[in-house]
Amino acid sequence: MNVFEIKLKVFLLKDIEIKEIQTVISSFIDKSLAKDKELLELHNKNTFKYYCFDSLYPIGENSLYNGENVYTIRIRTISRKLAEYFLGDLPNEYDENLKGLVAEIKILPKKHLDKIYALTPVVIKNNDGYWKNKIALEEYERRLTENLIKKYNSFTKTRMDEEVELYNSIEFKNQKPISIKYKEISLLGDKVSLKVADDKLSQELAYMCLGTGLGEMNARGLGFMNYRWL
Repeated sequence: MNVFEIKLKVFLLKDIEIKEIQTVISSFIDKSLAKDKELLELHNKNTFKYYCFDSLYPIGENSLYNGENVYTIRIRTISRKLAEYFLGDLPNEYDENLKGLVAEIKILPKKHLDKIYALTPVVIKNNDGYWKNKIALEEYERRLTENLIKKYNSFTKTRMDEEVELYNSIEFKNQKPISIKYKEISLLGDKVSLKVADDKLSQELAYMCLGTGLGEMNARGLGFMNYRWL
């Protein structure tokens, strides 16, 4: 399994609030996927999408990304087909907010991971809203790991043991929940940092996580992880 990273330069056509940028980027990517019948069917299914993306870079100021400027988006995926499609199509895509310019691709090296940490909020959906004070930390951690294992099993068509350690410690970087606008609602998530366990399966899962995202709603720009090698 490889993690492909596409760096896409885009031209922002108008000012966009930071809290809305993930929705803007996901709409831009959705418009591209809609042109391919097979990818559109995958996108519309209630299944893992195997890609994730971060926010625009450079980071906006005063809660705003300024229009008439060039920014970079990183999109990662574990699907070679998706990577090649994004590389070929997104530089030619445009909508009322964004215009694609140029893209480049690389495969992330497989080195021993010391830590993975969230650049966009990690969300675990819960019927009662934000998870804190609703479920125990142990349950939250179990759901994070199980979600990754399900992605792994789905993509590789294998059965990884659900008792994988994955990480030795978890740290929350935010003092209070981070609000992300999605459609007409606000989701609450966390910036988490995981100290990755040393065993082979944990390392493999953590590497995959760089391409799929951590938690849920990764194709909406949530749970995009950065990394530090040992």
